[in-house]
Amino acid sequence: MSRSIAIDEMAGAIEKELIEYRELAADELKTAVKKAGKTAKSDINKSAPVRTGKYAKSWRMKVVEESSVGIGVTVYSSSRYMLAHLLENGHAKRNGGRVAGERHIGPAEEHAKEQLIGDIEKALKG
Repeated sequence: MSRSIAIDEMAGAIEKELIEYRELAADELKTAVKKAGKTAKSDINKSAPVRTGKYAKSWRMKVVEESSVGIGVTVYSSSRYMLAHLLENGHAKRNGGRVAGERHIGPAEEHAKEQLIGDIEKALKG
C-alpha cells in the first residue's frame, strides 16, 4: 500500500515505521528466548541421570529480566543445584577413583542456542 506524504513529513513517517519494526522485532525476540529456555529445560529433564527422578524434575525456567526491547531467562535446578556440576562433569569417589560425568546440561544448552538463532533469523526475515 502506498501513500503520499510531503517531503517535510518524511522523517516522521520513517521514524514511525522504524518504531513499529523495533516493537515487532522485540516481541519476536522475547518469544524466541522464552521458547529456547523451555527447550533447554525440557532437554535437561529428558537426558538427566535418573536414580530417583527428583533431580530431573527439579529443573525450572525463570525470566530474570525483561525490558521493552530485551529479555533474559535462566534455566536452573531449584532444589538439586548442588548436584548439577557433579553429574555433568564427574567427581571423585570417597575411597578413591572417579565417577564419570554424564553430559546433559551442555548438549541442552547447545540445542537451545541453535534453536534461538534459527527462530530469530526466521522471525526477522519473515
